[in-house]
Amino acid sequence: MTSFNKQLSLRWSDIDPNFHVRHSAYYDFGAQHRIEILESLGLTMKVLQMNHIGPILFREECVFRKEIKLSDTIIMHTKVSKLKADASRWSIVHEFKTENDQLCATITVDGAWMDTKLRKIANPTPELAVEALSSFPKSDDFITF
Repeated sequence: MTSFNKQLSLRWSDIDPNFHVRHSAYYDFGAQHRIEILESLGLTMKVLQMNHIGPILFREECVFRKEIKLSDTIIMHTKVSKLKADASRWSIVHEFKTENDQLCATITVDGAWMDTKLRKIANPTPELAVEALSSFPKSDDFITF
């Protein structure tokens, strides 16, 4: 697998007064896809709650290349671009592309894990994060740090 892919279902509420996808909808699509991916890798909400750990973001940035309209067919491609060896910190890239593979936007997020009891940055157990994130598809420019 080269990336986690998801065809987006654009809704009327995702459109702004300029008749294209509103900027904040891109972030919503990315956040939803990341949670779906974690679930598919075994990091379900129940597992995260039981282990008192949750993903947090330090940075979230979107670069817009081509507007997306309500009638467009868009596939979001998601990969990890940076991963610390212990999986405590990571960067994920979401590419929004047309069915003809034209790039419309790229979201990049930098994140880590938080202990939800202590409300501090935490390193998850290897069974939780390392196993799951090591199977995450990697970007072409993937690095470990």
